[in-house]
Parts: sequence; structure tokens; C-alpha cells
Amino acid sequence: MPIPDDVTGEEIDKDVRQELMSLPKTLAEDVARNLVMVANLLDEEPEQAYEYARIALRLASRVAAVREAAGFAAYAVGKYSEALAEFRAARRMTGSVELWPVMADCERGMGRPERALAMAGEPEVQKLDKAGQVEMRLVAAGARKDMGQAEAAVVTLQSPELASNSVQPWTARLRYAYAEALLAVDRESEAREWFAKALEADQGGTTNASDRLAELDGVEFTDALEEAETEAEEQGDTAAEAVETAEAAEAEGDKKDTSSES
Repeated sequence: MPIPDDVTGEEIDKDVRQELMSLPKTLAEDVARNLVMVANLLDEEPEQAYEYARIALRLASRVAAVREAAGFAAYAVGKYSEALAEFRAARRMTGSVELWPVMADCERGMGRPERALAMAGEPEVQKLDKAGQVEMRLVAAGARKDMGQAEAAVVTLQSPELASNSVQPWTARLRYAYAEALLAVDRESEAREWFAKALEADQGGTTNASDRLAELDGVEFTDALEEAETEAEEQGDTAAEAVETAEAAEAEGDKKDTSSES
């Protein structure tokens, strides 16, 4: 896989760089550059990110950061079983619980919401930081929805973090999930209120709360560029039809002239 010359490997987190110091220098540089490519492509080009992650994994499978990166790359392309295996490997190497929520979400992705829900009740959750606990709550609510327990999903998301007026990195997503859960149980007016609150907290554009609000208000958006392209295509088709008609008429006229001469 090609790597641009301006990707040096120095861009990676210092903790990851520290892990890579256990490798020979040249190998560490190669792995670091592939990990940078994974990070750069994960959101926009997950399939490519996955390929770079596989290369890093072949080069350094005994490095926890590499196993974690491979897990997130597999997760991004929906390879949940593979992602879970990589996350478990990383956890065994580090002893950290921070991957617990995404491991539970992999269980959901594999069609096993009951396992994800069981993980939400394990002691590991209490060892998570606040962000991790919120993430676990989101996964648990999703598992409830998967199991057809819409009302329980609403209750699962009700928490001090949801009620808080302070805006944290996870606030918008938590409020958005709560709005979705309310909508699923036909509490539309409350859902609209929480979509608005999610939009208010969504400083990084991590949700489409504005679109959901517009849908609830009956507003339809049109793509001006797409409309212009469609109109141009229609005009092109009309012009082509006119040319074909003219050519057909001309050909018919030629036939008549030939017949008259005969």
C-alpha cells in the first residue's frame, strides 16, 4: 500500500511511539507510518484504512496499539467478529478496560445484544472513566432497542449525564440517542426538544440533529446542484430528441425526393 512521503510516522501519539520502541528502528518506522494512514483514513475511507491496518498487524502483531488500531479498522467496515478478537487481544496485553464499550458494541454487531447487555452489568464498567460509562450506556440502550425493548432503552439513557447542562464531548451523542429513543415510543414532542438540545451541544457536527429537527417540522431540503444537473440532463435529452427528429424528417424527405426522381 502506498504511503505519501510526507507521512513520517512521527505523527502518532507519543504513547504509541513508546510501544513501538520495542521493535527494530526501521520496522517501527514502517509500522508507525501505516498506523498514521489508518488514523487519517478511518472516517472517510474505512476500507483503505482496514488494508493499512492489516499491514501493520502483519508487521507487529505483538504490539497492543497495533491490535487496537486493527480492531477499530475492522469495526469501521463492519467486520465485528474480527474487531472483537483484536480488541480482546489488545485488552489482554494492556489490562485496560477502556475498550469494554466497543467490545460490547461488537457483540451487538454480531447479532448478540443480550451479550452486550450482560457486559453493561459487569464490574469492568465501574472502572471506566465518565466518557467510557456514557459510551457503555449508549451501547446498552442500543442493545435494548435491538431486543425490541424500546421503553427500556429510554429508561437506560436517563442519567445524571443526560440531565446535566454542562457540555462534554459525548453530550450531543447522548442527547441525540435519547431523542431517537423517545421517537421510537411515539413521544414526538419530547423527542423534538432533545434533538434541539443535541444540536445545541453538537459543536463538532457529530450528529445530524438539525436534519432530524427539520424532518419533524416537515421541512424538505433539496440539493440545488443536483436539481441543476437533472435540468441540464433533461435539456440535453430534449435537444438530442430534436436532432433525431430533424434527422428522421430529413431522411424521409430524401426518400421522397428519390421516389419522385424514379
